[in-house]
Amino acid sequence: MKKQSQICVVGNGAVGKASALALAQAGYAVTLLSPSQAESNASKWKASGEWDSRVYALNHATKNLLSSLKVWDAMDQARIAPIEAMDIKGDDAQHAGHLSFDAYGAHVGALAWIVEDGNLNHALDNALQFTQGVEIVQATATQMHVDAEEVQIDLNNGSAIHTSLVLGADGANSWVRAQTDIGLDYRSYDQLAVVANFSCDKPHHGVASQWFLGAEGIVALLPLAGSQVSLVWSAPDKLAETLLSETAEQLASRLNKLPQLTLGELHPLPPAVPRGFPLRLMRAHSFAAERTVLVGDAAHVFHPLAGQGMNLGFADVIALLEALGPADANTDCGDARALQRYARSRKEEVLLMQLATDGLERLFTSDFTPLRVLRNTGMNIVNRVPFLKRSLIKHALGKSPSIFS
Repeated sequence: MKKQSQICVVGNGAVGKASALALAQAGYAVTLLSPSQAESNASKWKASGEWDSRVYALNHATKNLLSSLKVWDAMDQARIAPIEAMDIKGDDAQHAGHLSFDAYGAHVGALAWIVEDGNLNHALDNALQFTQGVEIVQATATQMHVDAEEVQIDLNNGSAIHTSLVLGADGANSWVRAQTDIGLDYRSYDQLAVVANFSCDKPHHGVASQWFLGAEGIVALLPLAGSQVSLVWSAPDKLAETLLSETAEQLASRLNKLPQLTLGELHPLPPAVPRGFPLRLMRAHSFAAERTVLVGDAAHVFHPLAGQGMNLGFADVIALLEALGPADANTDCGDARALQRYARSRKEEVLLMQLATDGLERLFTSDFTPLRVLRNTGMNIVNRVPFLKRSLIKHALGKSPSIFS
């Protein structure tokens, strides 16, 4: 059986789903190729009512995109927590560094919003069911054949998809990327992101807190709705294995000893089972090949210390829409010039984020005393210089192209 579409999106994550919605809204005929699942993680999240331990800090540009797709308001608003301030702490008292931002100083209502993976994907799934121009195919791609006119994707069910453009949104281990001649920069951080959720005795007041602990990694406590927080501990592999082998109560006991913790005692939230995700740096040498583009983790993966990974993925979607423009019967959406416009538009921002996150990770996980003094002194200087703080805040808020304003 042969299926025909203008664009085939490969991947069932949030960025892939948003890509399919946005491209269909722009008038393209889209096929979303997604592996078969008996029950999606988003459906399980909705049914359980438990807090998802995987959360994202979504910035203003991402919110504008999701609002334009009628997804933002479709999420459970009671489960979305605004970040009203950020408080970043350096090393121990001898080398203490401190940096803080707040929404009031940035002249915005919130710096970002903490959204659970299940909440976001549940809203995206519902939007896809009611969007014209998107056909969801549940199958696995086995081969991809590219020529000057189109791409043929063979599926494991014996059928094939014929399309003008393939959009790889299939994650860090991208099958689409592997079918091209695109090279990849890769480095393992030898760390795991240990994630879990906790209730706290005292209100968090919308503050996202982060501790740089040198050899013990980086701890972030992100505000959830109510007096609850989500943990992301970027821990060296050996420490991470210990954290994951302990009970959630033991993990809470470790967190309760964090310096200058203002939340009172932390208590595990169900399901109270910490999870771990490997941390690595990955960046494709190009985000476009013949009739193929990459978005999200298929194109780039960074350390989570800046919390911008998902935002960069959604920024890819915005840039691709701008490069392609609205659907036109006379326009080939797989045209090499349009794809190269997209690739060039993303090159600088992604490279800068790679350099920033990788450099900060190297700087803040070192126990070399001169570096500890340097990094904490630098934090204190930035905290006292309004111009530098405004520049960092502006970058964190994200760009907001006019088409999604």
